[in-house]
Amino acid sequence: MTHRPSPWQLAVVPYTLELRQRFTLANSSRTTTPTLLVALRRDGICGYGEAAMPPYLGETQAGAAAFLTSLDLRSFDDPFATAALLAAVDRHAPGQPAAKAAFDLALHDWLGKRLGQPWHRLLGLDRATTPPTSYTIGIHPPDVARELAAAMHGRFRSFKIKLGGPTDRAMVEAIRAATDTPLRVDVNQGWIDREAALREVEWLAARGVQFVEQPMPKERLDDLAWLTRHSPLPILADEGCQRLADLRRIPGVYHGIVVKLMKATGLREARTMLETARALGLSTMLGCMTETSCAIAAATQLAPLADWVDLDGALLVANDPFVGPVLQDGVVAATDGPGIGAAPVADLFAG
Repeated sequence: MTHRPSPWQLAVVPYTLELRQRFTLANSSRTTTPTLLVALRRDGICGYGEAAMPPYLGETQAGAAAFLTSLDLRSFDDPFATAALLAAVDRHAPGQPAAKAAFDLALHDWLGKRLGQPWHRLLGLDRATTPPTSYTIGIHPPDVARELAAAMHGRFRSFKIKLGGPTDRAMVEAIRAATDTPLRVDVNQGWIDREAALREVEWLAARGVQFVEQPMPKERLDDLAWLTRHSPLPILADEGCQRLADLRRIPGVYHGIVVKLMKATGLREARTMLETARALGLSTMLGCMTETSCAIAAATQLAPLADWVDLDGALLVANDPFVGPVLQDGVVAATDGPGIGAAPVADLFAG
């Protein structure tokens, strides 16, 4: 019995992102982020994708590569049947959301290039309505945080500060001494006691903070619901809402959600999450990991659907292998380029 060849060619390349600053959260710290770059070719067109995998999320380059290369692309005849095609990828194995996102991005890039249009136009979105991005400042000694805020003052219209450490208030005060730029806070589940968390949120509200992401562990639904009821600031789910099915638990527990392509398995599900959250009356932020301009370019295609965006991931990277959207007046907006709007700076997939 002979097997017909697949019209698709899939190539994967492991790549390590080097960060400009040590990136410290409430539960981890790193200077690099592993990623897997993907090229999907057919009919002379190449689509690009990426699986960015901060170690604390549990995915690995080897696992993502094994998942992607085990896909039987011979059955993927119609590239425009994205619903069935991406559902088959999702069913192929449990977990691996970043690897699935890499395939989703590469497929969308291929389709957009085949049609000669960027995805924000294919979705009927106006890139001029893209919200400004924040710039992320990890957990640092107060003097370092102050220097970073001062260096970025005027380039960004908001800063996102990672909290959950022993010097939270001192870091916020140091940043406030350098800039009056609006602040956003991400605690990464770092606070434990709900009444203490409320006191921190009240203190932050008096210092120009716009909202707080994931203040407490995602399993503490009752405590999070109590905090949301009493909080003077919006409380957003990050770790607590990773995929579409998680939205069932959000109303009444949080004010809104953070959507990230690497957690949502790519553009298709992320778009559905943003639109469903809006229909449920929830606030939305479109976020990112530390990623190349490939994944950031893809996220910008959906940015007009979000209330807030945090798409600075490529700006934190010293060795970005892609070119894509650039920061202009505090905004990282989609380009006119077809597909997702990113291109490699060199032939990353040679050999």
